[in-house]
Amino acid sequence: MPSLDLTADPVALTAALVDVASVSGGEEHLADLLEHSLREQAPHLEVLRSGNAVLARTRSGRPHRVLLAGHIDTVPIADNVPSRRSGGFVHGCGASDMKSGDAVFAHLAATLREPRHDVTFVFYDCEEIEAERNGLGRIEREHRDWLDADLAILGEPTDGALEAGCQGTLRAELRTDGRRAHSARSWLGDNAIHRAGEILARLASYEARAVDIDGCRYREGLQAVRISGGVAGNVVPDECVVTVNFRFAPDRTTDQAVEHVRTVFDGFPMVVTDLSAGALPGLSAPAAAEFVRASGAVPRAKYGWTDVSRFAALGIPAVNYGPGDPNLAHTRDEHVAEQAIMACTAVLRRYLAP
Repeated sequence: MPSLDLTADPVALTAALVDVASVSGGEEHLADLLEHSLREQAPHLEVLRSGNAVLARTRSGRPHRVLLAGHIDTVPIADNVPSRRSGGFVHGCGASDMKSGDAVFAHLAATLREPRHDVTFVFYDCEEIEAERNGLGRIEREHRDWLDADLAILGEPTDGALEAGCQGTLRAELRTDGRRAHSARSWLGDNAIHRAGEILARLASYEARAVDIDGCRYREGLQAVRISGGVAGNVVPDECVVTVNFRFAPDRTTDQAVEHVRTVFDGFPMVVTDLSAGALPGLSAPAAAEFVRASGAVPRAKYGWTDVSRFAALGIPAVNYGPGDPNLAHTRDEHVAEQAIMACTAVLRRYLAP
């Protein structure tokens, strides 16, 4: 089997990873290459294969352990594979989210032979699709000890910033009922879409909360993201469903988030369809505080949900830190700055080197 050159320039390694298509559910070839390359080029690491995830770790008996995790899957390709390098950027599917972060981690795995903390590297599958298929969940069920750490760093795209914790997310359906009638005799019916106007009015007047946690300011948001209703062009509709999304600060539990949304829409039937907890920053933990100092970055809140939530649920402080620009993730012109890749590599090396 051919190898990836993990010891090479991490910019070149980023391009090599982009060149191996790995749309969610189809990561096997890339996982094979990573596993083979780690076993061949990083003999100081214990390597484990779990489905289409590849894990590696040092076993030096250091007092602290740091975990570096990155998903190797991408969204569907949009005529942007193979990679292209131009003007100081690497272009291609997954370049920002998050094969550049994977390249940084894989490069450090092979070249940092005696880090001052024990280190675990996790390259996992199926992050971009439904949560039940996420490789981290399988690893937690089957190889829980491999996730033990004093700090987890996820290589999600942050444009080189340090983003702490993450928001929780809740989606719910709010339903209004009416009575069908011919639209020519509308007074005989009760329009369910019109009844949804009260839901939209409450959303329009909603004042979102902002809260500071560990110096990070989280801004909440409650938005309508979908509305459906209507039977035909000449029928008064008897049903309307408004889907709302609540992004909540990590000081709320999932139960508190649900109760808050129920209160806002009191009087309307509500069904929760998706719910994930947020993650507190945890920056006061010693390993996290040390990384903040090493990075020289001013931590900021993570807007959106990431797998740091999974680590927070295990009691492990976790941060997002990667070279990609989150605004370019999943776009046709996805790309990453070569300078950002090198900068992230230097920061992590400075943090982990003896």
